[in-house]
Amino acid sequence: MQCPVCHTEVGAQSAFCGNCGATLSAPAPEAVNTPAAYNPPPAAAPASGYPAPAATAASSGLTPNAAAAIAYVTVIPAILFLVMEPYNKTPIVRFHSFQSIGLAVVWIALWIVVMIVSMCIAFIPGLRLILFLFPLLQIGLGLGFFVLWLVTILKASKGEWFKLPIIGDFAMKQAQS
Repeated sequence: MQCPVCHTEVGAQSAFCGNCGATLSAPAPEAVNTPAAYNPPPAAAPASGYPAPAATAASSGLTPNAAAAIAYVTVIPAILFLVMEPYNKTPIVRFHSFQSIGLAVVWIALWIVVMIVSMCIAFIPGLRLILFLFPLLQIGLGLGFFVLWLVTILKASKGEWFKLPIIGDFAMKQAQS
């Protein structure tokens, strides 16, 4: 069964699309010709006590949530997911791939600005006293972006459309086109 909004394959018993959250109309139940004597064996629970992971589609290999989370690992998977066939059609993977690229660009741009400003201040004699603040600024920016990066990975792995303030709007526009 396919979602009428995003055309993602969903389970026959699903009430909502796992990708976009759209309400699904239940199809007419199909009659199954199973012999009365056949009783399928119960699924064995794993030894860990946790439920078995859901099977993924054989054609794609990754669930959309896993692909969206992997897009944040570096810029390379994000670019690959925008080019590869099953993933570039999934809106959540496209959104998180574009947001990952935007986050990396902003991170690098801010790092370059801080480096240039610290180099300029190093050549001004009266301002050399505040030069010791720039390593603290670099550490603070680095930790801030690292925490933001971890949050985006966790939100993407849960299937949430977590939008960063400016980058998220750009990513949403790109994912919908």
